[in-house]
Amino acid sequence: MRTRTIILLTLCAAAIAALGSGISFAQDRKDSIPRGSAPPPSGGMLGTLQRGEWECALPGDAGGEAYVVVPEEGFRIGNASSYRTADGGRGIYLLRGTGLVFTRGPKKDERFELLGENTLRKLAADGSPSKLICTRLGSNR
Repeated sequence: MRTRTIILLTLCAAAIAALGSGISFAQDRKDSIPRGSAPPPSGGMLGTLQRGEWECALPGDAGGEAYVVVPEEGFRIGNASSYRTADGGRGIYLLRGTGLVFTRGPKKDERFELLGENTLRKLAADGSPSKLICTRLGSNR
């Protein structure tokens, strides 16, 4: 009798869950995202960047330098998905698949595309690739 009661209760609970899935009284997750904030990267596994100093640069021209370093865009990756800027600001990033977004700190809402283990390309606000490329210099710098 006890087993039969458990089976009936389980079936009733499954039926209620199936029928009630269209009805929701909980908060909609889309409403909880702050307006004007970039959505988090979608798809792919969570990961971390290689630790060390990352230098960012724009392409140069044939008549001069091959690239032009942009010091204010550089950062240093530390432990636990953290970063630090040259002016001492600290923050956190999220790497999911090949999409990187800085979620806290001075670079908040800046988005990058991971091109390789040691190379990132900055994305514009509309998601299109920009010309800024960041490269890891190493950890002993």
